[in-house]
Amino acid sequence: MAGFSPTQGLYGLYERRLARELRSEDVPHHIGIMMDGNRRWARQVAAPPSHGHRAGADKIVDVLGWSDAIGVKIVTLWMLSTDNLRRDPAELGELVAIIEEAVSDLAASRRWRIHALGALDLLPESTARRLRAAQELTRDVEGMVVNVAVGYGGRQEIADAIRSLLRERAAHGAGIEQVADEITVEQIADHLYTKGQPDPDLVIRTSGEQRIGGFLLWQSVHTEFYFAEAFWPDFRRVDFLRAVRAYSRRERRLGR
Repeated sequence: MAGFSPTQGLYGLYERRLARELRSEDVPHHIGIMMDGNRRWARQVAAPPSHGHRAGADKIVDVLGWSDAIGVKIVTLWMLSTDNLRRDPAELGELVAIIEEAVSDLAASRRWRIHALGALDLLPESTARRLRAAQELTRDVEGMVVNVAVGYGGRQEIADAIRSLLRERAAHGAGIEQVADEITVEQIADHLYTKGQPDPDLVIRTSGEQRIGGFLLWQSVHTEFYFAEAFWPDFRRVDFLRAVRAYSRRERRLGR
């Protein structure tokens, strides 16, 4: 058969075996994904960074489809960090445009419910507007939730949560001393970008880097991490299933 190799056939068999091994009770409810390696992938193929970012955006629908197929309920995609906002303006402009298009296309498909995470006030107004529009367009969609983390940083999120909590309590007449005496972990969690959602069970980072880089700092205290060697544009279904299988084989102590 033209275009078919024995290696592809073996990978197909391996993928099917991995999928059969997964039991519904072993599937993580919430997966976070650090989509790392677009620029390094572009350098490998002697292409500009925008080519890598475009290839990375093209990978998103595949991975969301794989997640949906095994019963994942929430996927959080880290698409742009607060640190990324300090990149070269020309590259940043191209990257933001690619993200806007990718999120708009996801929303237009109405396959999943989009939820925007991040400090939207740090983004260009047009970008924030398109993220909010994607969220509104899919508000009534049933099924898997897709958190798009754009302009996201874990420290920024915690600082924003504290500010929001303080403003809320001040609006009800509480003084700073009273708030300091009464503040709880649960109150802070209720003001995070992910409020109302369960913490991630599994976080996958591609590209071989073994750092959390500020992703879901508060929420990942009991999260399992999996570091894949592949750059994000090269991330395959077999890599995804390996990550989920590795998660399913771990004993989760949850701090106990």
